[in-house]
Amino acid sequence: MHTIARTPTTDMEVTSIRLERELKEKLKEMSGNQGYQALIRDILWNYVQQKSGEWKPRFSRADIRASIAATAQQEERCVLTGQLIQSQQPMLLGLTKNGDMVPLSIESLAE
Repeated sequence: MHTIARTPTTDMEVTSIRLERELKEKLKEMSGNQGYQALIRDILWNYVQQKSGEWKPRFSRADIRASIAATAQQEERCVLTGQLIQSQQPMLLGLTKNGDMVPLSIESLAE
């Protein structure tokens, strides 16, 4: 996951959130050098951008190592184009350089 440039932490409001211990530990493991609070902010910003229509691509075609055909089981958004993929529509799952599987529209990898 790429870090989204945002406000310096000194200019942020302090918010308390309760997380299960296991969830917090998993976030710490996944965050690496980034820190789990920055990871949580990235996750929340990605969610807000996706749901609000302010989507911005986080990946390029060069980030995709392989793809496989799939069928969307719920509404998804292509990580390359931002195109909405409706439930039950054909799509691709792209394997990224980091080993993540991401939703891709069928047209997103066409030459």
